[in-house]
Amino acid sequence: MNTVYVVEAVRTPVGRYRGSLASVRADHLGALVLNAAVERAGIKPKQVDDVIFGCVTQVGEQSANIARTALLSAGWPVSIPGLTLDRKCGSGEVAVHVAAGLIASGAIDVAIAGGAENMSRVRMGGNREIYGEAFGWKASELYELTSQGEAAERVADKWSLSRTQLDQFAVESHRRASIASDGGLFKPEIVPVDVPLWADKDWSEPLPSVFSSDETIRPDTHTEKLATLKSSFREEGKLTAGNSSQISDGAAVLLLMSADAVKRLGVKPRAKIVSFSTVGTDPTLMLTGPIAATYKVLQKAGLDVSDIDIFEVNEAFAPVPMMWMKELDVEHARLNVNGGAIALGHPLGASGARIMTSMLHELERRGGRYALQSICCAGGMGTATLIERVDA
Repeated sequence: MNTVYVVEAVRTPVGRYRGSLASVRADHLGALVLNAAVERAGIKPKQVDDVIFGCVTQVGEQSANIARTALLSAGWPVSIPGLTLDRKCGSGEVAVHVAAGLIASGAIDVAIAGGAENMSRVRMGGNREIYGEAFGWKASELYELTSQGEAAERVADKWSLSRTQLDQFAVESHRRASIASDGGLFKPEIVPVDVPLWADKDWSEPLPSVFSSDETIRPDTHTEKLATLKSSFREEGKLTAGNSSQISDGAAVLLLMSADAVKRLGVKPRAKIVSFSTVGTDPTLMLTGPIAATYKVLQKAGLDVSDIDIFEVNEAFAPVPMMWMKELDVEHARLNVNGGAIALGHPLGASGARIMTSMLHELERRGGRYALQSICCAGGMGTATLIERVDA
């Protein structure tokens, strides 16, 4: 099997719900990061064999295969195909898995993979609202099918996590993200968005100009303030808008190549994909997939938790990374070191690639060797990816 290298990784800043990116279609955000990836790598679009995107709510302007509509919006050659997939919150990460598999098998040499989602413009769950419930009566007879919010409440109960602990974790996410943002740590990975250039022509509201930093971070958040928020999923529950991920907008991609392509195109690889996996888990608890997915990629790589320099576990809800830390016995100092989705937002189809982009840049800053990310997915699944810095 061919070695798969990560050559470039870029993302837009994350826009808050109905914020600076509300006027920009998701495929236009995708076009922006596609062009940025090849420009930074010093290659031409025509040298890319395939574009693979994750997108969860594939309806309206996010339908029609957003990978294809994004590359056409970017002005790329019509000969380049596009593929869009949906593995829920892990979609952007699994797009990387698919691209890596194609390169490893020798089917292609160069791919760009990632995702895009504008949740301000295309409402989460909007596709289900049109054509009915996601699960039919057969699945409902076999399993107790709950909402993700109720699943998060059950995870908090099972791992004995209190409301105060969840809120403290959320505050820490914002604190870390604020320090990273203020210190310019995200700047190298972000592609600024010239909003008027990419905005919907029919948009009637005033437009911001260049949008260049994440607007989801709340540095003034504190536990006393979060304690006043009403529970979101249960009466007297533990989960609130404050300790859950934010609805948001953004796009991110990674440029992947085979060893032959790296040599032929004269580029410098930054990391290699060591192993990746997706697992199925209990559809009722739903959010526990990162535990099994992490063990699986470590086993495939012949590595242990102690070998990994930094981890990223998506903060869909605070109980998820907190549960994961308990089960894997990983200290918080190595997890989500620059904050997570509670502070940085969760544009569904883009999050897997956004996390991998931020993780790679941080691994390079630290001079570390290995980094591992994992994401819980609706319906009871988990994704994980292990990367190794080149020249580590």
